[in-house]
Amino acid sequence: MKYIFGVDLGGTTVKMGLFNENGEVLEKWEIPTIKANNGEKILPDIANSIKGKIAEKSLNTNDIIGVGIGAPGPIDSNGTIYGAPNLGWGVFNVSETLSSLTGLKVKTGNDANVAALGEMWMGGGKGYSSIVMVTLGTGVGGGVIIDGKIVAGAKGAGGEIGHIFTDENETECCGCGKKGCLEQYASATGVVRLAKRRLAKDDKASVLRGKDINCKVVWDAVKEGDEVAIEIAEEFGRILGKGLGIIACVVNPEAFVIGGGVSKAGTIILDYITDNFKNTTFRGCRETDFCLATLGNDAGIYGAAKLVIE
Repeated sequence: MKYIFGVDLGGTTVKMGLFNENGEVLEKWEIPTIKANNGEKILPDIANSIKGKIAEKSLNTNDIIGVGIGAPGPIDSNGTIYGAPNLGWGVFNVSETLSSLTGLKVKTGNDANVAALGEMWMGGGKGYSSIVMVTLGTGVGGGVIIDGKIVAGAKGAGGEIGHIFTDENETECCGCGKKGCLEQYASATGVVRLAKRRLAKDDKASVLRGKDINCKVVWDAVKEGDEVAIEIAEEFGRILGKGLGIIACVVNPEAFVIGGGVSKAGTIILDYITDNFKNTTFRGCRETDFCLATLGNDAGIYGAAKLVIE
C-alpha cells in the first residue's frame, strides 16, 4: 500500500491527513500555525508532524508517494509562492523547502485551487474532470480545474473569481482595494450588505427588520417566503449568476461546485444562481451543471493529497 500526506495550511491551524493511494483518509489531525518571525516555524512544524506520524505508524518512506500542501497565496506550478501576508511569508519555493525538510516529494498549490481539486476528486464534483469551485465565505474564492489539472496562471493568481468586476457604481471598497468586486455581493458579508441596503430602501414589511442580520438569517427568511428576503436573494443570484456566466464563457467547465458558508443554505441558492446564469450566458455554456460541495473543511487535505497522485 502506498501513502500520501495532504496538508491544508490556514492562518490559525494546519489541517493534515494521511491517505492511501485510493483516496481514503486514514487519519486526520491539526497543528497550530505559528506565525511568529515571519512564519519561519510553519514548514518545520509541518515537517516534524509528518515525520512523527511516519514513526507512529511505522511507515516505510519508500511507500510514501509524497506530500501535497495547499497554502494561502498565489503559487505557481513549480511551488513558488508570491507572498502570503497573513503568514508573514515573502517569495520562495514552498515545495523545495518542505521537501528538503522531509526528504519526500512535495507539490504545492493555492489553497482554494487545491480545495477545488479535492471536490473534483472525492466531493461534489466527483465524476467531472473540468470544474470551477466557487467558495462563498467571508469573501469569494475560486479554483479552476480543467482536464483534472489546476489552472494556476502565470503567477498563481488563476481562480481569483471574487475580484471579477461587476458594478461600476459601487462606492464602498472591497478588501482588495477596488470597488464593485463580485465578493462584495456574493459572499456571506456581501449578502449582509445587500440585505442592509434593501432594508434601508423603504419600509416594506419583512421578518428581517429588527433582527441582527447575517447570511443565515437572510436565507432562512427566503425559505419562509419573505418578499424582501426573496428580493435580496434575487439580487445575489443576478450578480453571481452573471459573474459565473463570464467564467463559463472563458473556461467552459462541466460544472460549478458551490461551497463555503453561504452554501449551507442548501440547494435553494442554486435556484437563484442558475436562472440568472442561463439568462446571461452564451448558449454553448448554458447547460453547465451546478452542485453543492460535500467535503466541507476537508476539501483542502483531499485536494492536497490529489496533487501528488499523477
